[in-house]
Amino acid sequence: MFDWIIRNGTVIDGTGAPRLKSDVAIKSNVIVEVGNVEGESHAEVDAQGKIVSPGFIDLHTHSDSSFLIDPHADSKLTQGVTLELFGNCGMSFCAPLIGGARSMFEQRIDRSGDKLIPTWTDFDGYLTALEKCGSTINIATQIGHGTVRSAVMDMDSRMPTPDELDRMQGIFADSLDAGALGMSTGLWYAPGSYSLADEIITLTQPAADRGKLYSSHIRSESDDLSGLFPAHAEAFEIGRRTGARIQVSHVKAVGPKFWGRGQDLIEGMENARSEGIDVAGDQYPYEWSSTGFSGAMFARWALVGGRKATLDRLADDDTRARIRNDVTYYINRNHSAKGCVIASFPPNQAMEGLNLQEIADQMNCQPEEAALRLYEQSEGSYVLHSMDQKDVDILAQWPLMAVASDGSSLRDEGPLSSGKP
Repeated sequence: MFDWIIRNGTVIDGTGAPRLKSDVAIKSNVIVEVGNVEGESHAEVDAQGKIVSPGFIDLHTHSDSSFLIDPHADSKLTQGVTLELFGNCGMSFCAPLIGGARSMFEQRIDRSGDKLIPTWTDFDGYLTALEKCGSTINIATQIGHGTVRSAVMDMDSRMPTPDELDRMQGIFADSLDAGALGMSTGLWYAPGSYSLADEIITLTQPAADRGKLYSSHIRSESDDLSGLFPAHAEAFEIGRRTGARIQVSHVKAVGPKFWGRGQDLIEGMENARSEGIDVAGDQYPYEWSSTGFSGAMFARWALVGGRKATLDRLADDDTRARIRNDVTYYINRNHSAKGCVIASFPPNQAMEGLNLQEIADQMNCQPEEAALRLYEQSEGSYVLHSMDQKDVDILAQWPLMAVASDGSSLRDEGPLSSGKP
């Protein structure tokens, strides 16, 4: 006697095998038979016209604090996700919690309105806290380069000293041994953007030596900083020199200069694989992206020293004009100010869901100035119309491209229910 039989469904098993019409039998929470199942069960589900598949793995998320705030967060579960990997983009902001990383954690939690008082400082303690609180799905995490760098060097825009490099490498090794599945970088974000390739190669080696993942929000996804294709080449070079498995995070071509280059990105990754570099990618299958106010609208030079230093620059009229001029570039690569929509803004949630042009009209100013005024009040986040659908479709068809949300586990009530969408 089976507990459940799912009949008449179309099974896609996740192995790459062709889909097939099949029954699925379950007993004691284990799939025990797939095929033409005979026998009885306590319950049956008719899946005629439906897909039957294993739970989805969401390879790129930012749910680092979600289950610590609300262990019943179910937004991923209701979409069929049964495992998510967070600690991406160089931000494992919940651990380690020492030095500048502690301040970054407090700023992030404060601006989201969440109430979370950590009882740990290292990665092992963080994983213990996650295990104790429970979650609606299986969870795993990485250790973030930006978090570790801020823990040791704060937000300094310089190369690390030999002692600082040793300290960072030790934190990575300890965190990986504690249970982190890999390390991530966010080379477009401060403080990751202050690091050179040699620093990243040295700090990736502990992950490579343990057979763990190196995932990267690469240095550029458009024509800023290094540029899109050199940024891909840097990721490949890290794999070439360390032997690490390389995951290019949320692969995309941002801005009009690069729209239509999706196939070129695939060819670059294929060429790297032909060299023996183990590289794959993930993407979110839509034209919109999301990031914080500072990451979306500010040139890297304007962010050196952290939020207080940026606010001081904005208080100087000449520097403010220079920053405002840079904002024009970031708006234009998202189609227009209408393509920059406020996703979260804790000081005034009525702003959420409005685009930057609408907010500028309310403020009676240009969109560039509106972006600066919003940032002066608080950090928040945008969703940005930064991609072209043809590129999204082409990238999705590459066999080594995983689907990922780049989002967080949320809930439709309580502290994790704010923001739009």
